[in-house]
Amino acid sequence: MSLKKIMSNFADYNLWVNQQFVNWLSPKADELLYAEVQSSFPTIMKTLDHIWSTEEYWFSVISENEMAEKKPENELSKEEIFQGLLNSSTRLKHLINSLSEEDLMKEVKITNPWFECELPVSDYLIQVINHGTYHRGQIVTMGRNIGITDASNTDYNFYNVVKQK
Repeated sequence: MSLKKIMSNFADYNLWVNQQFVNWLSPKADELLYAEVQSSFPTIMKTLDHIWSTEEYWFSVISENEMAEKKPENELSKEEIFQGLLNSSTRLKHLINSLSEEDLMKEVKITNPWFECELPVSDYLIQVINHGTYHRGQIVTMGRNIGITDASNTDYNFYNVVKQK
């Protein structure tokens, strides 16, 4: 299997899994989504906003463009956070699907206050998807702690099995 096919599948999965989370959480009461729970971020919505913001950062790295400005999380509605995350995942999917094998292997230098590195675009894509997976797992656990127990299976392998049908 080619690197392009693997990376395109990861980008497609990222959009699919974020859509699953939006579909799962949209009908939930705001009181639950904004309830404080001990975790990396204090609420489910702050965690989703963090996933979105981080995805925007990595999109800017992969596309080698400036990061788009967005309103602070406390000024965004639940719907704006959901839509922003889905829009970001859609843009990332389209970007990755448009890249060639050579583009995916191209090394991009990052210099910021936290770290400096020069890695292939494909490594950065794996980073952003792995990061989202980590925090979505936290959201499932946060949900369980406040009584939201109906999360669906969003594992990468499950996605691959479902899309074959």
